Amino acid sequence: MPTKLTLTVLLLGTAAAIATPAAADTITLKPSLDARLRYENVDTPKVDADAVTIRVRPGITAATKSGFSVLVEGEGTLAIGDHYKGAPFLPNNGYAVVADPENIELNRAQVQYKTKTFTLTGGRQRINLDDQRFVGSVGWRQNEQTFDAVRGEATVAGFSLDATYSWSQRTIFGIDAGKRQAYSGSFLFLGAGKALGPVKLKAFSYLLDFDAKEVAAIAQSSTQTYGARATAAFKLSKKASLNLMASYAQQSDYKLNPGNYSVDYIAAEAGLGYDIFTITAGYELLGSEGGKAFQTPMATLHKFNGWADLFLTTPANGLQDIYGGLAVKFPKVKALPGLNAAIVYHDFKSDVGSTDYGSEWDASLGFKIGKKISLLAKYADYNADKFSVDTSKFWLQLEYAL
Repeated sequence: MPTKLTLTVLLLGTAAAIATPAAADTITLKPSLDARLRYENVDTPKVDADAVTIRVRPGITAATKSGFSVLVEGEGTLAIGDHYKGAPFLPNNGYAVVADPENIELNRAQVQYKTKTFTLTGGRQRINLDDQRFVGSVGWRQNEQTFDAVRGEATVAGFSLDATYSWSQRTIFGIDAGKRQAYSGSFLFLGAGKALGPVKLKAFSYLLDFDAKEVAAIAQSSTQTYGARATAAFKLSKKASLNLMASYAQQSDYKLNPGNYSVDYIAAEAGLGYDIFTITAGYELLGSEGGKAFQTPMATLHKFNGWADLFLTTPANGLQDIYGGLAVKFPKVKALPGLNAAIVYHDFKSDVGSTDYGSEWDASLGFKIGKKISLLAKYADYNADKFSVDTSKFWLQLEYAL
């Protein structure tokens, strides 16, 4: 197995090679900028928080017509005030957690070669796989999650193939998180898919071998997951459409994980759209066995199981989430381009013992100001029942993207 230093040297050598293309190959430079100002309020019976943060993500891409490119992107997050706790593992400061700590880092530094049927990317990169349930960039938080990795994507005989080897998970917790700023190990993400008319099928596996020498507890996240996913989209009429999704996976202990278990994941969702309305209903199960539950430590977790983020770690007895929602788009409101609204309800229970974990209402409203600025308001209201504590969260966000 090559060392991190060897892999880094190989990537830098590749970068140097493609940064000096043949004389006939034109190089184009494209700057990028993503800036986000956000207010987040957390209200619980025990602790509250008010966080005002601004994130700036500047970058530049040098690309050639032959398909080679080099991307470098920085990221900085500044807090205006300190009435929040930036990470769950930080010392108690009397405030609730808002996982947007101050930070400055090299967010992405990647080399890529791309053709119509093949893409090879090496270096620090953003990886979003499928719906990000297993691997994602955690784009909702101010500090993005990235990976030091080599990734290959190809289309062969109608099959889509995707393989990634990563040696570092760059977390959202930033420069003050100590060893939790990045988790090292040996991580393999594999996927193979095929489209059959309106149906898309995919098989996947995720092998996570964390280096427990840095953070001993992370060994419990070393797992092997194998599964399949199917999605389908049907046009029912000029105004009506039906979208379906189903997924199953099995997860067990792997490498240094001290556990001995095997647990299931099941997800199913249906979305019926008509004109400006979309109604969605779904079910998700993260199973449990012997006090060990199905976990997805590299996922974009905010997308799942409620925006209040009460289930970022699956409870020991597992989790069942039954949810339904309504989304509406308003294309005829010219004064507010892109105006959209959504409301979602979740009902949570355990997998083992059928314990009531409470319920949650989520709502959002967003629109654009011109082509590059967007405004978003979100609200989450979690009713704990007897599981945790009642939690409400409110966000107001202004974003600019170049």
